[in-house]
Amino acid sequence: MTTPSTGRVRMSPESRREQLLDLGTRLLATRTLDEVSIELLAEEAGISRGLLYHYFGNKQEFHAAVVRRAVEDIYAITAPRGIEDPLEQLAVSLGAYVDYVKENYTGYVSLIRAAAGGNEELRAIYQQARRALTDRIFEIAGAEQLAELGVVDSAATRLLVDGWAALVENVVVAWVEDPAGLSRDELLQRLALVLPAIVTR
Repeated sequence: MTTPSTGRVRMSPESRREQLLDLGTRLLATRTLDEVSIELLAEEAGISRGLLYHYFGNKQEFHAAVVRRAVEDIYAITAPRGIEDPLEQLAVSLGAYVDYVKENYTGYVSLIRAAAGGNEELRAIYQQARRALTDRIFEIAGAEQLAELGVVDSAATRLLVDGWAALVENVVVAWVEDPAGLSRDELLQRLALVLPAIVTR
C-alpha cells in the first residue's frame, strides 16, 4: 500500500516563472515599472532574491518579461467578441482597453514612458503590441467589409490607423486622470467614430 505524500507539491520551473510573472503584473497595476523590483517580487512571493535571479537574469530581463505579460493581457482582453457590426465591436474592444487603463493606471503610464525612453527592448515590445492591436482591426473586418465601408487596406490607411491608436492612448490616459465631463460611453462612441472618419475616402 502506497502512503500518500504530505509534502508540498513542487512546481516546475515553467510554472514557477509564470506564477512570478502573474505576480509582477499584478504589482504593476498600482506601481511604476521601476517600483516593481526584484526585491519587492521576492518579498511578495516569499522566496529569496537568488531564486528570482535564477528565473530572471537581471532587473532589465524581469521588467521586459513583465511588460510582455502586460501587453499580452491587453491583447487578450480587447479580443473580438463575435459582434458583426465592426464599429460596435470596436467600441466594445475600446471599452475593455479603457477599463484596463483605469484599473492599471500607474503601471500602464510608466510602461508608456519606459517605451518612450532609451530602453530599446521595451520600445520594441510596445511597438509590436500596438502593431498587433491595429492589425487585428483589419483582420476582424476583412477585405470585403472594409470595401463596403469605403476603406482600402493600404500602407497609407495603416499609417492613419497607427496615428489613431496613438490618439486613443493619449486621450484615454488623460481621461482616466480627468474625464473633463465626458462619460465612459461618450468617450467610447467618439473614439470609435474617429477611426472611419480618417480612413474613409
